[in-house]
Amino acid sequence: MEKIEPMTLFGYKKLQAEVKYLKEVKRPQIVKDIEEALEHGDLKENAEYHAAKEQQRLTDDRIAELAELIGASKIVDPSELEHSRVSFGSTVVMSDTQTDEEVTYTIVGGCESNPNIGLISFNSPLAKQLLGKEEGDEVKVQLPGGKKELEIVEIRYQEIVFECH
Repeated sequence: MEKIEPMTLFGYKKLQAEVKYLKEVKRPQIVKDIEEALEHGDLKENAEYHAAKEQQRLTDDRIAELAELIGASKIVDPSELEHSRVSFGSTVVMSDTQTDEEVTYTIVGGCESNPNIGLISFNSPLAKQLLGKEEGDEVKVQLPGGKKELEIVEIRYQEIVFECH
């Protein structure tokens, strides 16, 4: 089964920009570093050469990983989706049934997630347990901090802000 990676246009452009940077800036610099290290002679004890070759391998692996992500990407405009139930792009306000503490998360693509600013990947355990739920539903979730029982207070679409300003 083909893996599909939903993401917003922002996430897609972010991935493309990273590939462009790796191919046009980082990789050519690594090639220069390898050439300079080769001029130092003996490769067995040439730490610069081995470090540059390792950087080249890591960069090539990342380019391949990004190519796979971009190939599997499906650009989704969350503003065009129905948000009466939790779905991709939904902002979900939840209340802890024990403490009444409210938390708000927006469900985004994996490459766009940033839990520190309330953006969680649709592949995260929490998002998977929320997808399809409605306002008023109670959800028992297993989080890194332990089990919690959350009530979905509100589901809405709001413009997603991906960067801290």
